Amino acid sequence: MLSLCCLISRNTTAIATFAREVAPGRALDIIMISNTIDRADTFMFNTYKRSPITLVRGDGCRVWDEKGNEYIDFVGGIAVCALGHSSPIVSKALYEQSTTLVHVSNLFYTQPQAELAQILVENSFADRVFFCNSGAEANEAAIKLARRYSKEKFGPERYAIITMENSFHGRTMATLSATGQEKIRIGFDPFLEDFRYVPFNDLDNLTAAIDKSVCAVMVEPIQGEGGVVVPDGEYLKGVKEICKKHDLLLMLDEVQVGMGRTGSLFSYQHFGIIPDIMTLAKALGNGLPIGAMLATEELANAFGPGSHATTFGGTPLITAGALAVVKSLLNDGWIENARTMGDYFKNQLTYLQQKYSIIKEIKGLGLILGVLLDRDGTDIVNACMEKGFLINCVQGKVLRFVPPLIITKDEIDLLINCLDEIFKEIKI
Repeated sequence: MLSLCCLISRNTTAIATFAREVAPGRALDIIMISNTIDRADTFMFNTYKRSPITLVRGDGCRVWDEKGNEYIDFVGGIAVCALGHSSPIVSKALYEQSTTLVHVSNLFYTQPQAELAQILVENSFADRVFFCNSGAEANEAAIKLARRYSKEKFGPERYAIITMENSFHGRTMATLSATGQEKIRIGFDPFLEDFRYVPFNDLDNLTAAIDKSVCAVMVEPIQGEGGVVVPDGEYLKGVKEICKKHDLLLMLDEVQVGMGRTGSLFSYQHFGIIPDIMTLAKALGNGLPIGAMLATEELANAFGPGSHATTFGGTPLITAGALAVVKSLLNDGWIENARTMGDYFKNQLTYLQQKYSIIKEIKGLGLILGVLLDRDGTDIVNACMEKGFLINCVQGKVLRFVPPLIITKDEIDLLINCLDEIFKEIKI
């Protein structure tokens, strides 16, 4: 096999002939693969519609592909890389922790985990934190906690959870059951029972869906995957009041919009409410696999030893990195930058809307922004990539921008100029 590999770069035809003789069938296909895209398309599940570039390096708000092309990244790992790519703050924390202690079981205490829990509690409504590996796992934990607590307090008939149409809460069976998008649920039924979907931003339908079996309402403060939908100013207050009236738990999914994204550490702080449970992930780790469920002391007591667990949730390595992220967000001005740059970005997008009828609406808060188009946005996403900008599109017609929170005015201006050029060439 060693000589076989050596021959590949010298004589492809000869090695192909040799491969057919010694390893007929699929072996030839494997041997002839020579680039990352073909290799991924051959060996990996086709569960993502990937752009045809291979990214190999990142720095701040910029990434480079294997051909050396540079892109300004307004996707940010989908609201993940709050401190930018290859953040020296995160890299330093990871290096120091990796030389000390990487992993032990959650049967033991570790310093970074305890410190991260403390800083999250001290800066939120919560009393307790449960660490896991992703947003879906955090939401799974929230669903389990809501049902366990409600059954212990009210009896076995309290278990139903109301979520919103066009919501997205994850792809595990429980979070898929909670997700109010039929296109995401297709083919995976039967789902967990007793999830009910009502229109987002609609208090009347929410009230009508409540009966004695309902234990909680689960809602995203801003629907990210649903099209960057910001609720009316009093909507979440109304949801909180309804939950209080009916003795229901209010669970906020802040996986995409928490950790400074909207210009405050948590999105609920914009709306004058306090949840009972909140979930985080994405920007919490700046690319590291971490999720967190936060809750009040009363609810947390429903999870005793052995009730819920995870092997890799909150390892010393990952929580050390996340701790560095949270400290930087709180101390280095990035939340304020998200607020000021978000306002500037939104104003510039509004300027484009005044010029081009293709733009129907500008949506969002802070640095989660959306541009609703009058047509499919795929061609615009591709045109931006060709010009050196990474953006994405949700719900077919909404261009979504969730860049690192360290984005600058100059980088925003470059994208605005790019979009201006693209819209100028589009025939109405």
